[in-house]
Amino acid sequence: MHRAFIIAAAILLSSSPSLAGAQAQERGTVVGYIAAFKGLDREIGEGRLDKYTQVDLAFVNPTPESEVMGAGGLACAPTGNGAMVSDAQLRGLVAAAHGVGTKVIASLGGAVIPPCGGDWNALLAPDMRGRLVANVIGMVDQYGLDGIDIDLEGDLMTGIDKAGNYTPFVRDLAAALHARSKLLTVATGSYPGGMAPDASLPFFDVVGVMSYDQVGPSWGAPGGEHSTYAQAEADLRLWIGKGVPANRIALGVPFYGRGFGSYRQGWDIGDIVDAFGRRQLNGDLVGKRCGGCSYITYNGFPTLERKAELAGAWGAGVMVWEIGQDLPGNDAIRHVDSAYRRGRAYAHRR
Repeated sequence: MHRAFIIAAAILLSSSPSLAGAQAQERGTVVGYIAAFKGLDREIGEGRLDKYTQVDLAFVNPTPESEVMGAGGLACAPTGNGAMVSDAQLRGLVAAAHGVGTKVIASLGGAVIPPCGGDWNALLAPDMRGRLVANVIGMVDQYGLDGIDIDLEGDLMTGIDKAGNYTPFVRDLAAALHARSKLLTVATGSYPGGMAPDASLPFFDVVGVMSYDQVGPSWGAPGGEHSTYAQAEADLRLWIGKGVPANRIALGVPFYGRGFGSYRQGWDIGDIVDAFGRRQLNGDLVGKRCGGCSYITYNGFPTLERKAELAGAWGAGVMVWEIGQDLPGNDAIRHVDSAYRRGRAYAHRR
């Protein structure tokens, strides 16, 4: 089934010279989020940045007055110690990433807006939108960023869209960024009420598909997996079916798992190895998956590789949440990158 799907994808890709020919010449898109709210300095020094073509700083939010930059750094981008991302930290990240050929994108929003952030419904209303766009562009220019990512999710995003303010914001921000040869990307779910609006899609250079979290603390089928291979297939089909070119999609893969029952909720891949041994990453499950059972659902190396190979065969990129959850030595992204390159090479041979 997996190999048959890869072959079908590769045939479709090879029939489009604009995709197959161009993408064979480059590495493709490998996006990695950096969770600044867990601490930024560590990530700058971990030697991971060169494993990605693009890193997204998570997260930046405007203040209620639509200010993005404050005294000495960003106005609302909390770090692990409760402070905001400083001028020195952001410049250090940009310098380190650019030194290894990696782009730096600032990601706006996030699943949970911090207390320092303003109300996005008000910020994107017509009377404030222009000022916010100007302030975001000011941050891009001041720090030499390579673009902006929009990660407004769920009810917040759908409410903004119903008010008619999501796509106009995307349009105006895209115009300002593209005039500077900068990127505009988006992170989106693939469920009703969680998808970036169709009208906004042509403005994005990369559509990052959050192909995970099918089950969590208060949602999903009891005993379900949080990020299946089948979900990755379905998500790719969905967004390509919406007319997004495959080479503008980045398929999300998780470097974390979700725990249920007697297990705590959040597990980095590294945590799983520490608790259960490295062989545990040969599979995707600790315990027994069933409603009311105690288990951890995650993606082990084989599943991460299958997904990355699939993305490569389709001509899509990959997107990691998040790079700090990798193992020492960056083993997970090494597995992902190697499989992704195999998928791309296979597609090119077709």
